[in-house]
Amino acid sequence: MSTEVSRQFKPNLVLVNRRKSAGWESRKRAARELHRLGRQHGIRETPAVEAIEKAMYRHETGRVAVTDPIYRQLYCLAYGAKPHDLFGELTSGAEDRPHFSVRSHKFVPAFVGAEGAAVLRDSAGCTPAAGQWYSCCSTPVEHPEGECTLYVWPCGSAVFHLVETLQLSTIASLAAWRKVSYGDNIKWAADYLSRVVPDLDQSGLYVLGTHWLIEPAWPPELIEPALRIMSTPSVLLHRDRPMDDEHLAHAELVEQSLLSEAYDHGGIESFGVRGISSGYASWSGVVYHPVAAERSLTETELVACELAVQSMWAFTDAITRQIEQGRDPDVPPEYGWRYLRGVRSRLTTSRPRETGQHQAMRRAILRTSDLLPALEQAIETLRDTDRG
Repeated sequence: MSTEVSRQFKPNLVLVNRRKSAGWESRKRAARELHRLGRQHGIRETPAVEAIEKAMYRHETGRVAVTDPIYRQLYCLAYGAKPHDLFGELTSGAEDRPHFSVRSHKFVPAFVGAEGAAVLRDSAGCTPAAGQWYSCCSTPVEHPEGECTLYVWPCGSAVFHLVETLQLSTIASLAAWRKVSYGDNIKWAADYLSRVVPDLDQSGLYVLGTHWLIEPAWPPELIEPALRIMSTPSVLLHRDRPMDDEHLAHAELVEQSLLSEAYDHGGIESFGVRGISSGYASWSGVVYHPVAAERSLTETELVACELAVQSMWAFTDAITRQIEQGRDPDVPPEYGWRYLRGVRSRLTTSRPRETGQHQAMRRAILRTSDLLPALEQAIETLRDTDRG
């Protein structure tokens, strides 16, 4: 995977909140409105809708400043604001802080059913994926926010894997970006899948974040608590409070307090090896920092583990939801309890050449994902209904 690090990353939460306050949850909808306003006001060089949508992503996430006069005019028209209201600095002193570099791996799972998986695989042009824990197909897909790959399993699971490289000054900024972007990621995935699988149950879509820390920004004694906070970033945020500059400033204060207290809690599992790596898994996410790159886990190994776990989470969650609706699960016999028994074995049984670090990673991610109880219940239910 690429090790290129992006430029300084500081989300413009004012633009994000103005867009959502206008009732435009998706950037695509907002881009159409900005395009319409540009035409309506006679702005001759109004960009195309697709170009506006991509620019909005770069502006809102802080990848680039809003310096283009056309975009500054369009934003001011759309949000009824002055330039200094929209494009001013959100936090002071950010340029003076040390920055950490991180590669974000987002996994967006969905269950489309065995028939839907076959249609999706063929329509997307998927080919057999190498290096995965059980057979699936994959293909690159175009995404406005980064490098994205679609994985499809024949049992009916689909997972989008989105990779973005970021540079931030605080973990609070990561938490804010995560909160803002996850809704957009789910909406994008739902739109993509619904074009191929019209009866998609969108209620099961979610995002699981895994962060590969490239370069830390903290003194050695704070790296471990910083990583633990990164594995549970929502601990910095108010659950129901709008994500504005005041909220971000408060989150930064919480971050400093937790760092000084060597933050930890029982829901975090460590899978690092002293002097080689630091790794933590929780229900909220996973973070890993290779200290000795030539002896630590690789990103490919971490990604393969998450793909295996998240694909089965989507499958077992679909079975659970059918059970809770009072129905017997609708699963083809070839993907019944015997299939899931094989999956359970692959997830829980050590491989002959598996390293101790790999074992620790697998066990930590399995325990914190809570997948095994769901897998056991699915096997029992499918056995009772004679599926597989």
